[in-house]
Amino acid sequence: MSGSLAAKMADGEYESVLCVKPEVHVYRVPPRASNRGYRAAEWQLDQPAWSGRMRITAKGNVAYIRLEDKNSGELFAQAPVEQFPSIAVEGVTDSSRYFVIRIEDGNVRRAFIGVGFVDRGDAFDFNVALQDHFKWVKQQSELAKQAQNPNQGSKLDLGFKEGQTIKLNIANMKKKEGVPGSRPRLAGSGGPSFIPPPPSGKPSFVPLPGELLSSHPAQSPEGASQTEASAPWPQPCSSTTEAAAADIWGDFTKASGSVSGQPPQSTGWVQF
Repeated sequence: MSGSLAAKMADGEYESVLCVKPEVHVYRVPPRASNRGYRAAEWQLDQPAWSGRMRITAKGNVAYIRLEDKNSGELFAQAPVEQFPSIAVEGVTDSSRYFVIRIEDGNVRRAFIGVGFVDRGDAFDFNVALQDHFKWVKQQSELAKQAQNPNQGSKLDLGFKEGQTIKLNIANMKKKEGVPGSRPRLAGSGGPSFIPPPPSGKPSFVPLPGELLSSHPAQSPEGASQTEASAPWPQPCSSTTEAAAADIWGDFTKASGSVSGQPPQSTGWVQF
């Protein structure tokens, strides 16, 4: 589509150029026998009735399709379009390059002629030029209505209706301290948590076998387990056993002497 936007003053209104195509062909359109639509194959496409230039202009809300001579610019025919799509411009059923337009003269006489483009891109630009113009016309009409009645515009109501409620589903919001089965972590440490010591405060090492007898308390505390309460208390040792245990070298020192209370016996040892 040509991007020329030349404008001129005419009857107090600006006339803008929407599209210019340098080569188009005009065909005679036979009367339509039914409502099935126009077909370009019936137009004798190898024998166009006229060839020239197409220029689409806009004046106010109306678009004008002008067919002009290539060299002199003399107007051959003009088709005013007040709405698109409409009966003023119709496409054919068997091609995208051909259209039927309704032309008018100064005496309001009308006729239908066929228009064809050499390239499909030109036909596409012809369609887009008309669509963009009437899209702009629609926007201008809506803006004018809003300017006349600014208070009638729809407003967005975000308030709650009577009896209306909402439900919020917030996940992962439980406090870690309240989750059952979780173990406390040491403050300021990123390492793994350790199991605290037993509540009794006793060391967790295992006593040696020699220390087992002396490690029992004199009296079983309240709340002790059944195993500790039923364990037998150690019996007091006799004085003889304690004396023998206290002097483990007595057998060697008394080998040459006599047992207390008995006369010495000859053992075969020679005393010096």
